[in-house]
Amino acid sequence: MNTHARSTISRRSLLKASAGVALFSGLGLPRIARAAKAGELATLIDLSLCDGCAQLDQPACVQACRERSVPRVPEPVDPIPPLKPRGKIEDWSKRQAVRDRLTPYTWLFVQEVHLTHAGQTRTIHIPRRCMHCDNPACATICPFTANHKHRNGAVVIDPGLCFGGAKCRTVCPWGIPQRQSGVGIYLDIMPTLAGNGVMFKCDLCHDRLMEGQTPLCMEACPRQAMLIGKRDTIYAEAQSRAQRMDGYLYGAKENGGTSTLYVSPVPFDALDAALETGAGRPHLEDVRRRMQATDGLARGVLGAPVIGLVAGLFLSLAGRGAASREEDENHG
Repeated sequence: MNTHARSTISRRSLLKASAGVALFSGLGLPRIARAAKAGELATLIDLSLCDGCAQLDQPACVQACRERSVPRVPEPVDPIPPLKPRGKIEDWSKRQAVRDRLTPYTWLFVQEVHLTHAGQTRTIHIPRRCMHCDNPACATICPFTANHKHRNGAVVIDPGLCFGGAKCRTVCPWGIPQRQSGVGIYLDIMPTLAGNGVMFKCDLCHDRLMEGQTPLCMEACPRQAMLIGKRDTIYAEAQSRAQRMDGYLYGAKENGGTSTLYVSPVPFDALDAALETGAGRPHLEDVRRRMQATDGLARGVLGAPVIGLVAGLFLSLAGRGAASREEDENHG
């Protein structure tokens, strides 16, 4: 078994997890996961500029993203323990080269769409990754608060706290987060019963944002089809570009609003109709935010068993500590 990939359980890890549960249960976390001012930053993706980097083997944004994302996924244990009584193992470790959909290793890919609009045949390239919603249900529902909306607008999964339960993917209207089984903290706790790996997705290069740097995908784009800036500025720029091209916006209202705006010369319903959608290939439908009226209920229902789990873990550690002390005393 590869021990390098395993997360070493510690009192500090459990304290972080239990703190997350306390917040999750309503003791400290607001009932919504909205960042201050709905995120200080926003991004703009201009589909009139993106050409998919046809001159390259793969889009420059995808290559730059993968150079960062691939090393961040630990090597899974071998064999990956099956989840009981049921549970699907999702192992992408031998399919790391897949670039035509979202995977734990591919956090950004470019969809190519061929369609006819207004009597004109067009090819549109669409960079796809996390939308970084203003009030993300994925962060609201996470039992261990492994998923968090930061003030800068980025929605980030902490791999050290994620159990890979995939509820975040279930409530995401685009199904963005992707699971890699056989990695993460669940291996050190209940590898056949609790969790199933770690969920991975675009984090908007959060570490770079914290240093005042630009996300790698945007820095690499040769056509400046992707921009990032203050939210008000980006929203105003998106509106201006849409008006100039007699085009369309996506992301301003979808799922309650996002920190990602798409501008397109073609209606998004037409793009969606021409898209190949499915697992790892998000749609472009007009969606309302899921769980909007049930956040509190969902948190309570999900939190109860998780609180019990953490309590049991602490009792288990306490028992081990007591046994260890007793053994030391007997040997003393």
